[in-house]
Amino acid sequence: MARRGEAVRAIARQLDCSRNTVRRYLRDEAARRYGPRQARACKLDDYRSYLHERIEQARPRWIPATVLLREISERGYGGGISQLKAWLAPLKRTELEPVVRFETPPGKQMQADFTHVRRGRDPLIALVATMGYSRATFVKFTAREDAATLCTGLREAFGYFGGVPEHVLFDNTKAVVIERDAYGPGLHRWNDEMKALAEACGFTPRLCRPYRAKTKGKVERFNSYLKGSFVVPLAATLEASGLRLEIDLANAHVRRWLDEIANARVHGTTKAVPAVRLAEEQAVMLAAPALKAPAPTAQRVAMPVESLQHPLAVYDALLCPALLEVFA
Repeated sequence: MARRGEAVRAIARQLDCSRNTVRRYLRDEAARRYGPRQARACKLDDYRSYLHERIEQARPRWIPATVLLREISERGYGGGISQLKAWLAPLKRTELEPVVRFETPPGKQMQADFTHVRRGRDPLIALVATMGYSRATFVKFTAREDAATLCTGLREAFGYFGGVPEHVLFDNTKAVVIERDAYGPGLHRWNDEMKALAEACGFTPRLCRPYRAKTKGKVERFNSYLKGSFVVPLAATLEASGLRLEIDLANAHVRRWLDEIANARVHGTTKAVPAVRLAEEQAVMLAAPALKAPAPTAQRVAMPVESLQHPLAVYDALLCPALLEVFA
C-alpha cells in the first residue's frame, strides 16, 4: 500500500490500526532489505593457494582433478572431488578429445604405442602398452622409437603383465611394418625384428587402419592420463626446483606410480581395478618370455664422456617433500 503511494493515515484507516503501528512496520521493512550474502566457509579454502601454485607450475599443461585431490588429501583436505572439480572448471582452458573404444575378451589384445613427452635435441618418449580387457598398463621412458627399442620394451611389458596376449595392435610405423599389404590385403611385410619377436613370444601383430590411430583408443586415452597424472606433476615439481625431467628419473618413479596408482585405481570405463582384472588375463595368456640380456659381442674400453645429466642422487636430494608425498 505504501509502494502504491498511499499515505500513512489512509493505510491506518483501512487496516484499523494506529498510524504509529503503520510507521513502525514500514520502518522495519526498510531495515530488513537483504544485501549480498556472506561467502560460506569451504573445505577448499585452506588449499586454494596450493592449487593455484600447482596449476601455474604446470601451465600450459593441466593436472587432472584426481591428482590434485590426492595431493591435497595428503595435506588434510577432507572434502570430495565434486567441489574441487567445480572450483577448477573456470581455471581449465582445454578439454581432452574423446576417443573411440571397443572391448575385447581377456588375453585377446594388447595395444602398444610411443607417445612424445618432449621433442627436440633431448627427447623424452614413452612406450605405453595397455591390455585391452583389464586396462592394465606398462610404461617405459626412452629417447628412441626404433624397432630395437620397441621390441625390448614389449618383452619387458610381457614380463610385467605376466603373459603374452594373442594380438598386439600397433600403428603403421617402420619399427613394426615395412610395407602394408605388400603380399595382398592384410598380408604385410613386417619389420624383421618385430617378426622375430612375434614368432619367439607367440603373439600376432595387428595394424590400425591408416590415418586412424584412434583405433587404439585404450592406449591413446592412457597416453593423456600418463601425461596429466604422472609426467606433468613430476615435471612441474622438478622445474620449480630448477631441474629437468630425465629418462632415468622418469623410469625410476613410473613403476611405483603404475603399481600404486594407475593400475590400482577404479578405471572410469570398466568400473574395475586393472590389476584385479589382469589376473583374469594372466589365466589365459601364454607364458611371458624370459628376459635375457644379449651376450656382449666385443669388449669395449670405457671412455670418459662429459654427461649433461645429473646422477639420480642429485634428484633425490633436491626433490621437494611434496613430490615424495604424491608418489608415497
